[in-house]
Amino acid sequence: MNNPRHASSVPAEGQGPFTDEEPVGALRFVDDYLPALLAQASQLISSEFHQVARQHGFSVSEWRVMASLAGGEPISIGQLAQITVTKQPTVTRLLDRMEAREQVERLPHDSDRRVTLVRITRKGAKAVEHLMELAREHERRVLEPFGLQRAEELKSTLRHIIELHAGAPAEAPDAE
Repeated sequence: MNNPRHASSVPAEGQGPFTDEEPVGALRFVDDYLPALLAQASQLISSEFHQVARQHGFSVSEWRVMASLAGGEPISIGQLAQITVTKQPTVTRLLDRMEAREQVERLPHDSDRRVTLVRITRKGAKAVEHLMELAREHERRVLEPFGLQRAEELKSTLRHIIELHAGAPAEAPDAE
């Protein structure tokens, strides 16, 4: 393959960071490193929609919480922190504010008193309903150039990566 975008991330002998000459069309490490590519794509695509969320009165973190709870079963605060890529104390403070606005409610866990579950309320679901429609429209525009089949394959692959690595020890997410 002559296309440097498809080149292996392993430099050929005599190439790479420890030579006097960089090969023409060489990729930086991060240009072919999955975590860096995922992070960049996520940041770019998310930031486009975050403007819309703010225009509808939600902070980025509030939007992430509402979107994570909408249409699902109650989840623990720890799970919510992981899904929203937010530190748990930050999620707890967000939930305090959102609970005061009656957008979410906390529930005791059936069998573990140490765990508090969270679910979206009817009022919260109503508040975020239009925003979720706008999010789906944004997603369609982002994925449209790839076609439906490739878009579904990408989402399926990402869900599989998440499933395979969800049990790995996580570092504390960066604050926004």
